[in-house]
Amino acid sequence: MKQFVVFIKKEFYHIFRDKRTMLILLVMPVVQILLFGFAITTEVKNAQIAVFDPSKDVYTQYIKERFQASEYFTVARELTNPDQINDVFKYGKINLVLVFSENFADNLMTGESAVQLISDGTEPNQASMLTGYASGILNACRQELATMGHAPLSAPLSIQIAPEVRMLYNPQGKGAYNFVPGVMGLILMLICAMMTSIAIVREKETGTMEILLSSPVKPIYIILAKAVPYFILSVVNLATILLLSVYALDVPVSGSLFWLILLSFLFIFTALALGLLISTLVNTQMAAMLASGMGLMMPVMLLSGMIFPIESMIEILQKISAIIPARWYIEAVKKIMIQGVEIQFVVKEFCILAVMTGCLILFSLSRFKTRLSS
Repeated sequence: MKQFVVFIKKEFYHIFRDKRTMLILLVMPVVQILLFGFAITTEVKNAQIAVFDPSKDVYTQYIKERFQASEYFTVARELTNPDQINDVFKYGKINLVLVFSENFADNLMTGESAVQLISDGTEPNQASMLTGYASGILNACRQELATMGHAPLSAPLSIQIAPEVRMLYNPQGKGAYNFVPGVMGLILMLICAMMTSIAIVREKETGTMEILLSSPVKPIYIILAKAVPYFILSVVNLATILLLSVYALDVPVSGSLFWLILLSFLFIFTALALGLLISTLVNTQMAAMLASGMGLMMPVMLLSGMIFPIESMIEILQKISAIIPARWYIEAVKKIMIQGVEIQFVVKEFCILAVMTGCLILFSLSRFKTRLSS
């Protein structure tokens, strides 16, 4: 055991003396979680809108003020002619045009369509979100004006039927709720798998692996000594990600923190085993970096549900995604962290990750022994 601890200390010395490795291990996770949480998001905020208001009454002024006060819109221009509507879209600086009728107050009383929303459809998703946000503000304005006693506003401003919409678990529609679980899976997978495979292949490439194997320590302890430091650093990264998610991105841990941490530990073991397997398949650090970096990053980002819903993929891609450990981890994290479900609802994901971890460890250790004897 004393020799095993010495090997672990040696590996820590290797990590701490390499500044580039420290940047990858400790700085990259913080940058990624902040980047995905604040910069890369599906939300639309501060969209530039233009307003054509020939009526200019108290009702239109009230509605314009509500749009300006919203975090989603900024009233950038007041149009004086309807012919300007096409021109503002051509410059690409206006995302939505709010058009009031000439007799807005009279139309409002009679229930006719008094407001028109014109959006740039070259980006369909953004256009759909903007019109949805705008319709919500218009409906809220109608209800507020009615309760304030300005007029018997029995008809909606822009639509005849106003559905009641409820957004469970993420009522604000924040993109961080979707990206945080995905980034957790991406960071832990890349750091554990990539750094573990590179650390083992480095010894092999420089010829020091034979020296280590000639020591009294058993080969399995040498491999564990390589993996333990990255497990500890991954735990540090996990704590950092959770703290940033809760206090910087306002993403709550709605479920059990114990089960979330236990799930993350299991996924870390899975990623470490995958890194060990990669180290048995390649002979150079560059090959290990490409296999663990590029070979894992693209599948994790595209096929794990991190960015694109798995249900929207074709059937063959859905089957391929089933062999990606990050998919099951991300699904379980969303259930525990965002939905706040109990443990019985994530048993499937726990079992799949446990089976994957066991298979990866057995297969990689068998290949490692075969390679050592050759």
